[in-house]
Amino acid sequence: MKLKKTYLAATLFAFTLGMAGLLHAQSPVSITVDTQHPGKTIPSDFSGLSFETSQLLPNSNGVRYFRPENQHLIALFNTLGIKSLRVGGNTSDRNVQTLPDEADLDSLFGFAKASGVKVIYCLRLHDGNPNQDADVAKYIMTHYSDEISCFSIGQEPNVYPKVPVTNTVAGQTHVSPGKFPYTLYAKEWKEFEKAIIDEAPDAEFCGPSVDANPSWPEQFMADFGRGYHVALITAHFYPGRSGDKVPTPEIGRDQMLSAGFISAYQKFYDGFAADALARGLPYRLEEVNNYFNGGAADVSNTFASALWGLDFMYWWAEHGAAGLNFHTGDKVAAGASLRPSKYTAYYTIENGFLVRPLGYGMKAFDLGRHGRIIPVTISNPQNLNMSVYAVLGDDKSIFVTVINKEHGIQAKGAAITVAAGLSLNEAKIISLTAPNGDIAATTGTTLGGVEIKNDGSWSGNWTELKQVKAGMFTFEVSPSSAVVVKMTGT
Repeated sequence: MKLKKTYLAATLFAFTLGMAGLLHAQSPVSITVDTQHPGKTIPSDFSGLSFETSQLLPNSNGVRYFRPENQHLIALFNTLGIKSLRVGGNTSDRNVQTLPDEADLDSLFGFAKASGVKVIYCLRLHDGNPNQDADVAKYIMTHYSDEISCFSIGQEPNVYPKVPVTNTVAGQTHVSPGKFPYTLYAKEWKEFEKAIIDEAPDAEFCGPSVDANPSWPEQFMADFGRGYHVALITAHFYPGRSGDKVPTPEIGRDQMLSAGFISAYQKFYDGFAADALARGLPYRLEEVNNYFNGGAADVSNTFASALWGLDFMYWWAEHGAAGLNFHTGDKVAAGASLRPSKYTAYYTIENGFLVRPLGYGMKAFDLGRHGRIIPVTISNPQNLNMSVYAVLGDDKSIFVTVINKEHGIQAKGAAITVAAGLSLNEAKIISLTAPNGDIAATTGTTLGGVEIKNDGSWSGNWTELKQVKAGMFTFEVSPSSAVVVKMTGT
């Protein structure tokens, strides 16, 4: 019996070594950056968060979340690079219970000024009152015009409750419930817009703030893109759709890191965003995350979301978006109810905030995004599941971000060679990792070897890279991880 146990242990040990060899196998990948054809500058307010309007209300102790004294939250916003704060969600409109008063708005915009963010503010449309919205807009514009980006009128009107629709079939007229139509929305939006402009003539608008329905932005641009104070075309996007319908956590994580998600981005972009840019109108995804209804359990809160979020941000930056606002908060609306958020970038704890993996992805993006997107040529002969983005920095340095989405037992690392130009002879690297490279990990995420602290501070470490020859550097990217490389000249 003892011999059998020894043999079994040896067999398991050999199997483990074999699996470890597979896990650490390296596939060669070469990257060449093109500094001669830089694209548009990534906007300074690209990175944003989105919150329920109910988040503005005082808690049971009379304390407001958004307040200029909330130093830990201000520090966290600065650490993550957050420059856009969108206030909306279902609690702003069709499922509203209590709307913020002037004291709530004072606290919000005091926080906005202290943290250096611009606010996108959603006004109520469903069962709303245009004169009341006008009063809110007038108050904000009178007191906080420097902190307001734009007003949206209505939250996801394409999924408003059904309305009576008249249809005639075979000569018979029938009235039955039907989807809330764009034509009715446009009629009401125009009425509200006029009331607001009459009271706040400098107000600017964004819209139509619909979820995954490109036909509404197309019609909105045609109707209101000129002459109606529209500064921004906005839409909402959850590429995985409902978090309640994810079959298993493994499938949900696989989907987040799959080509299928990227195909969904492309389809949504083709549906309205390309046209917005052609019309000279900036577009922003003002409410996004991986799966709606608060996310998917053991999916949206895992390290997979860090890699997904980092890739998602760069994909849309590369496609000309003005920015993204990840819907977040301790609780978020799922239909008419609030539920604990699985996809939040961070959540509140007694002595500050605990940053979840998605927040680390946002921080990694902030490290390498200050500048202009530049083209990259990639040789990936083994077709690794990875993404590569490059940015020509404001200081002429080059940032290359590599996201290795390979995961599972046979996942491969990447042995990267970057050719960046003869004038660049110094480089440093920082890594985004999970414990044991586990995409299912919900804790232990690090960036630069350290965690983001509860007070919002971060002190990650960069590591120097050796130059293999003029303008060329090599490094490895483990499976289920990402790196940011900064290359400079002396």
